[in-house]
Amino acid sequence: MTSEIFTVSKLTKRIKSLLEETYPFVWITGEISNCFTPSSNHSYFSLIDDSAVISCVVFSGQKNKLKFDLQNGLKITGMARLSLYEPKGSYQLIFEHIEPEGAGALQISFEQLKEKLQNQGLFDEKHKQTIPYLSSKISIITSPTGAAVQDIINVFKRRFLNCTLEIVPVKVQGKTSDKEIVCAIELVNKINTSELIIIARGGGSFEDLSPFNTEIVSRAIFNSNIPIITGIGHETDFTIADFVSDLRAPTPSSAAELALPEKQYLRKKLHDLNFYLFENIQKHFLNLKNNLLSLNSRLKSPQKILNEMRIKLDDYNIRLNNIGNQYLKTNKLRINGLIEKLEALNPMAVLERGYSITRTHPGKNIIIDSDMVKNDDFLELLLFKGSIVTKVERKT
Repeated sequence: MTSEIFTVSKLTKRIKSLLEETYPFVWITGEISNCFTPSSNHSYFSLIDDSAVISCVVFSGQKNKLKFDLQNGLKITGMARLSLYEPKGSYQLIFEHIEPEGAGALQISFEQLKEKLQNQGLFDEKHKQTIPYLSSKISIITSPTGAAVQDIINVFKRRFLNCTLEIVPVKVQGKTSDKEIVCAIELVNKINTSELIIIARGGGSFEDLSPFNTEIVSRAIFNSNIPIITGIGHETDFTIADFVSDLRAPTPSSAAELALPEKQYLRKKLHDLNFYLFENIQKHFLNLKNNLLSLNSRLKSPQKILNEMRIKLDDYNIRLNNIGNQYLKTNKLRINGLIEKLEALNPMAVLERGYSITRTHPGKNIIIDSDMVKNDDFLELLLFKGSIVTKVERKT
């Protein structure tokens, strides 16, 4: 029997045909390794176990239906078509469906998105906005037919009915619910008449809460200029939206309670503050009154002080006048005595008694010794009245 000689291409086609016909679809489990995604958005990876490896691909159309990201080290179970890539003569698995092994796809997706957004800082406290203490208008993004909206309205009626409530109806589960929630958040921010947003829905399964675990809803909450409180599910339910929001409430009713204070509590607080203020004002005025009385008892009245100062001023004036008069009298006597002495020493008084003053002429030097002149010198004699010029005839 003569053996058939194959070309490489022909043998490859024969093997490809046998493989694909024998294993049109297979269920397989293994661990993802060497995963990468080029610009085509198809994902290529190796599926490995303890002793073997198979090349795999997930085309973008199928990959976009996955609720989680393919990552190295992730153990999966999936259904794939067995195919042989002729140019390289290697076979590979083309996956049509993939589920993570152990935890479900939604849980894997939740953990992956949570880690991603946390690393990007969307959960950081520094980005949290302050919740207004008493909002005049609150927008509630929720299903208009669910129990959550009625619970919120009942709480508002009980706590503070004066606040304006705006119901923004959206689907809270289903395929398009995440997009509706995003549109509602953006609409409320665009209108910008509300001071607070509440995003709420009642309890449900992890899958029911999936719209609140999407990236687009999380980023819409993060980008909102209006503070957001989330009240989603029951107390034990946590969503990605809760981590991003400015305040997480365990239930829709709790969200309403956190959004507004109780009116009766405010009334009581105002009453207490009014009483405290009135009491402190009374105490303050009483202290002022006591201080005034104390000052009155210790200090004289301005009129009395003024009268005493007037009396003192008059007394000082009298004493000053007396001292001045005594000073003038004493000095007058002293001056008179000096005048008498001066009069006694006055040369004119001597001249009046018949004496004269002799001085040289014209030098006017007083002559007190005959040796100061010589014969024929002219002398001037000063008399009490007038003067005489004479000539020296002889000295003795």
